[in-house]
Amino acid sequence: MLKKVLFILLGFISLFLAFVGAILPLLPTFPFLLLCSFCFIKGSSKINYWFENTKIYKKHLKDFKLSNGMTLKSKLFILIPVYAILITLFFTKPILPMQITIVILLIIKTLVFIKIKTIKGAVPNDGR
Repeated sequence: MLKKVLFILLGFISLFLAFVGAILPLLPTFPFLLLCSFCFIKGSSKINYWFENTKIYKKHLKDFKLSNGMTLKSKLFILIPVYAILITLFFTKPILPMQITIVILLIIKTLVFIKIKTIKGAVPNDGR
């Protein structure tokens, strides 16, 4: 019982961080939504059902969950704002440790999105 409560709590914390990430491009939305989905699946079928019917789930995770991939449009929608901010910071704040951190973040983010399968168009509806 305590384990389920902890999963639900972690799910709502990650959902909150995903919402913050939707406003602040430096904080990633997608990984927090994945964590949220995982926690809700482990914590409560009712909360998971609610989450899977939210707009944020349908917009960001549904295609990924159904096909294990993302459309190119979705990838670019996530990557371009982050790249723009990080590259701007890189050139406007010439602090070497910060620039090194930015380069590492850009490399990691790029590698993660390269590993995610690119799908063509929308995924067929699974009946939900």
